Order: sequence, then structure tokens, then C-alpha cells
Amino acid sequence: MRPAKGSTVGNLSFAQTPIGGVAVIHTQAASDSRGSFVRAFGVVEMQGLNATPFKVRQVNLSRTAIRGSVRGMHAQRPPAAESKIVRVIRGSIFDVAVDIRKGSPTFMKWFGVELSQGNGLQLLLPEGVAHGFQTLCDDVEMLYMHTADFDPNLEVRLHYSDPRLAIAWPLGVTEVSDRDRSASFLDDTFQGIEQ
Repeated sequence: MRPAKGSTVGNLSFAQTPIGGVAVIHTQAASDSRGSFVRAFGVVEMQGLNATPFKVRQVNLSRTAIRGSVRGMHAQRPPAAESKIVRVIRGSIFDVAVDIRKGSPTFMKWFGVELSQGNGLQLLLPEGVAHGFQTLCDDVEMLYMHTADFDPNLEVRLHYSDPRLAIAWPLGVTEVSDRDRSASFLDDTFQGIEQ
């Protein structure tokens, strides 16, 4: 899926999704005989999208070896709530955002988009939105930019196969960590996380 472009700021363009604050970021590679160059992030561009500054606090790289693997769904509660930008640097994934913000009009709704090395898309996830993905090929590498440090005491984990979420993963699930597999299913008492 390649979403229609929305606002363009500098070298990045942003397409809003049905979930408020979640945006698909389209990057444009400049190519020549040497290869290519892509701006993946810019302070000016992010300020043009949203009045809330995106201050990178942590950058993580991950590698997932097996096609069909699922990582997620993860978020953090305040005061460690985080926004993140996710980009695939090798391979392809089905990337998913779930709105778990208390009182949000899209509470418990999800949005998914294919991110790949070739399509130049990134996903921006605001605070209070859980994130996870499924690999669509072997040997996927990803880069994440976070606005907060990881705090295991403030982590929220949703079960990737929770029927209340009903995420339509495109492939059969092949690998899941014990930690993600042990996440609880949500019940009717879950009201979301405060912002």
C-alpha cells in the first residue's frame, strides 16, 4: 500500500492516517552513479508537521531473521511515553499502530502499512500508540528513533493476536518472543493510557 501524499515539508512528505497523530512519512532518494542519499529525519520538517518537538533521545537497530516473525505490540506510559519513527533499512515489514490513548476517538483501532527498503516509507507513531510489525521476508533490518528512553517498568504490552484488536497480519505467524507471547489479552476494564 502506498498512501496518497499529504503535506510536504522540505524533503519529506506526510500522509495522515485514520489514527490521529500517526503519519506515513515518504522520503525521496537522490540517486546518481555512486548510489543514493535519503534524508530520513529533519527537525524543521517535523516542526512543520506538528507543534510538538520530536527530540530524538534514543536510536535502535533491530534485525529479524525469519519471515513471518512478529514483534510487538509495545508502548510506554508517562512519564516515559514516547513518540517514534520507524524505518526499514533492509527487507520489508507490515507495520502496525494501535491507538491505546484513553478517550481517543480511535481508541483500540489499528492501522497497518508496508514499509520496505525500496518504498521509502517510514511510520511516525505519537505517544500512546502501541507499535508492532511482521516481517514479510527473511533478514529484515530496521531503524527506530525514539523520544524517550526505554523504561521496562512503564512498558505496556498488548498481545499480537488479541481478538479485541483483530490485527490482520498478512502472513501466518512463525516466530514470537516469549515476552511478547506472554502479554495478556485485554479485558473490558482496559480504558487506555493517560496522556
